[in-house]
Amino acid sequence: MSDPQSPERYSYAEAGVSIAAGNALVRAIAPLARATARPGATADLGGFGGFFDPRAAGYTDPLLVAANDGVGTKVKLAIDHDRHDAIGIDLVAMCVNDLIVQGAEPLFFLDYFATGKLDNGVAERVVAGIAEGCKIAGCALIGGETAEMPGMYAPGDYDLAGFCVGAVERGEQLTGDRVCEGDVLLGLASSGVHSNGYSLVRRLAADKGWKLDRPALFDQDRLLIDALIAPTRIYVKSLLPLVRGGKIHALAHITGGGLLENVPRILPEGLRAQIDADAWDQSRLMAFLQGQGNIEPEEMARTFNCGIGMILAVSHDDVHGVVEELERAGETVHRVGTIEAGPRGCVVGGKAGTWSAREDWQAAHNA
Repeated sequence: MSDPQSPERYSYAEAGVSIAAGNALVRAIAPLARATARPGATADLGGFGGFFDPRAAGYTDPLLVAANDGVGTKVKLAIDHDRHDAIGIDLVAMCVNDLIVQGAEPLFFLDYFATGKLDNGVAERVVAGIAEGCKIAGCALIGGETAEMPGMYAPGDYDLAGFCVGAVERGEQLTGDRVCEGDVLLGLASSGVHSNGYSLVRRLAADKGWKLDRPALFDQDRLLIDALIAPTRIYVKSLLPLVRGGKIHALAHITGGGLLENVPRILPEGLRAQIDADAWDQSRLMAFLQGQGNIEPEEMARTFNCGIGMILAVSHDDVHGVVEELERAGETVHRVGTIEAGPRGCVVGGKAGTWSAREDWQAAHNA
């Protein structure tokens, strides 16, 4: 019989943290990580860190480039609608697309998964998506951290962060210093909303009472939730040969801030990007979002990618060859604008009717 006066015995499990569940998750995801192995990394999990050998990856004098990111409130959409399988692709995409714009090949990736109570089924689905994203990008998943924090997150909630390191041979990095007047801007089509603007998307869904588990008004063959949560496109393998061949002067990943605020980040002083919104057809998804929110064209240009996930600045003489190579790699390419002399910044404009505008319009951002 226990002593009623004896102090209560505490344990980590009683506080809500299961070490056994964490160990089981590591065992379950180890094969997923091994499947991402590439020269320079063996992708074994379980140590205190992961090693990578740049020389084994083929580099002689590399500069290392690092990027970290999350997926914003898109993760809440995944949680609320049981769409955990591809959110990891978004996590990888947000990091590796930020590396390729600097000319760097993504080499290795680490993830951070935080939740209140570990649900290994959900966590394994998320990590499987991260591994898939790494395979698409050609980088190794060499480690990560799973944090179980009772009281920090509501039941079922989790958050993600990613960290990626890439390499570029010294002298081949893209800094924007090669951009010059007369360069042509090419846009690579996005796969959807990507991973920015979801606070507005979720606000619209709530205020307008969207039925996300029903076919989209603009695509009867697809549920609205699946159109909204389509994973961010990873552009690394399409762009890397052109970057290494010196055919690209600069790249801009179109994320938060949209076309207006991301393109100026690659421009030297004295140059301005002029983007013609008439140069590509607005996607039905973007038209739906704009119509549902009664969003002005100028606000679209600084909030969403508007159907363009990556912008390239290339020499006029190289445009034809670059477009051909990108199309062979599976990209949809649009000639969207030019680089002109002027105050450093970006102008996006269109005619009446473009992006539902009632008259000719123009939006500008000075860097």
